[in-house]
Amino acid sequence: MAIEVALSLFSPKISQPKLSIHNFYNLPSNGRLKLNSEFNNPLPKIFLTTRKTHQTLKFQPHKNQINCLFTGIVEEMGKVKHLGYAENGGFDLKIGAKTVLEDVKLGDSIAVNGTCLTVTEFNTELSEFTVGLAPETLRKTSLIELEPGSAVNLERALQPSTRMGGHFVQGHVDGTGEIVSLDPEGDSLWVKVKTSRELLKYIVPKGFIAIDGTSLTVVDVFDDELCFNFMLIAYSQQNVVIPLKKVGQKLNLEVDILGKYVERLLSSGFLDSVKSPKDV
Repeated sequence: MAIEVALSLFSPKISQPKLSIHNFYNLPSNGRLKLNSEFNNPLPKIFLTTRKTHQTLKFQPHKNQINCLFTGIVEEMGKVKHLGYAENGGFDLKIGAKTVLEDVKLGDSIAVNGTCLTVTEFNTELSEFTVGLAPETLRKTSLIELEPGSAVNLERALQPSTRMGGHFVQGHVDGTGEIVSLDPEGDSLWVKVKTSRELLKYIVPKGFIAIDGTSLTVVDVFDDELCFNFMLIAYSQQNVVIPLKKVGQKLNLEVDILGKYVERLLSSGFLDSVKSPKDV
């Protein structure tokens, strides 16, 4: 999936990039892509300021768009090596991993804690890869809370031949939730999460939800508390990052897109347009 890498967001001087996705696909396969940009503003201003008109470079790999989907089945937990400004002025996240690097290419999409990000650099010998983070990504997700050593859920983009084990996940984080409680029951773990009323309306009991990129089933919804809960079995607890977090920490949430489509159709007058003559 393509992600926008913001260039010169709030600077009066904008340098025209001379690099396109078509260029670096023909470069030697050294796993390195460097972008020139001016990105000198302090971090708080970047992710707290509302979006303004700016120049962007869009990564658009020449692949079938089905590759921009995920299943929510985490392939491995990686470790954060670096989060912050890069030498070229951008804002990077470098992650140590193995499984997702087996067939990696520049421009590939990898979901990091449920956020679809684009690989801009990788080194298979050091078992690490780098993704660029746009200011909107920092504002919308919990990735800004990461630090060196933090564990992250990783999943490569879905391929047409991939076996579907979860549900269709886009890697488009809708917002975040806050862990309210972590309560064990036997070898399972109950997790209760508080989120905004805007997101909660799309969350239904026994419905799909992606939490930090993990495909899970909602158990109950507590409208008066703006909360919902889910349960993690023992296997999941050992293979995803959620149990490593504490009460008060944030989780990335992506609700099932079906609910948003239904809402859009209803609000656009779709039902009126399909009424039969007898109903008029």
